[in-house]
Amino acid sequence: MGGNLQGKAVVVTGSGRGIGRAVALLMAKEGASVVVNDPGGDRSGAGSDRAVADGVVAEITAAGGRASANYNSVTDYNQAAEIVKQCVDRHGKLDCVVNVGGFLRERMVWNMGEDDWDAVITVHLKGHWNICHHASRVMRGQRSGRIVNFSSDAFKGSVGQCNYSAAKGGIISLTRSLARELGRFGVTANAICPLAATRMTMNDKVIEGMKKRLEMGLVSQAMYDSIMAMPGPEFIAPMVAYLATDAAADVNGQVFHVEKGKIHTYAEPVEARALCKFEAAGMFSVDELIQSVPTTLMSGIPNIAPPQPEKEA
Repeated sequence: MGGNLQGKAVVVTGSGRGIGRAVALLMAKEGASVVVNDPGGDRSGAGSDRAVADGVVAEITAAGGRASANYNSVTDYNQAAEIVKQCVDRHGKLDCVVNVGGFLRERMVWNMGEDDWDAVITVHLKGHWNICHHASRVMRGQRSGRIVNFSSDAFKGSVGQCNYSAAKGGIISLTRSLARELGRFGVTANAICPLAATRMTMNDKVIEGMKKRLEMGLVSQAMYDSIMAMPGPEFIAPMVAYLATDAAADVNGQVFHVEKGKIHTYAEPVEARALCKFEAAGMFSVDELIQSVPTTLMSGIPNIAPPQPEKEA
């Protein structure tokens, strides 16, 4: 099997390691020409190493595929433009961009510095926008293209990662907006929330943090066990490659959770409950809300993180 992306030209950011690498390798195997973008920074975004991207290019070419390396940072508007330009200059078009690049700086909100917040929001949310902005100009002109953005289940809220969670939630909203703006030009935009073992999700710090969360009751034993048995990034790549194929032309504006042996969608946001007032021009008083909200909007809905007693020394 293979060849489902024959003749396609794609950019995969953050493709020197982990999920991005698995995506780049599979897309090349399926026939695509791949721009392997990765500046080679560490898990916190520090440093650079061109050998990271070069190694993936070497793997692809050794297997008979076509690839070129790019070391630019997606955080820089002009460098992002050059990533897109490299693909167009080499291949005359841009069929797909896959935005995987990013890093983590984990702190509880009261310990998080402004730099930690800004850096993570910039690499994930702005980095996605930078690439999508420049790619959209090419794809709109072609009247074809695929955008696959990487969000995370952290968009639902994640302890110690408010910067990352906020960025990933923003990526979902960005993706839905792109789908609506670009769909009429034959361009689709979808988001992936992956579950896979990478240096981002599984290292000594993460494992220790998960143990503490389990002890504090912040995660269930079942969730902890699932995370500890997390499968590799190769299980994520096929769904990404599928979204880049012609067969996925009508899949647009969707958010997919992807893990080993399971793919599911997330429902579009819908109104769940309503509290209405028709008297007094629809103006609620605070007293009315104190009386009504607990028995209507919040009935049966618990506090997701109730106060805990201080532990004795």
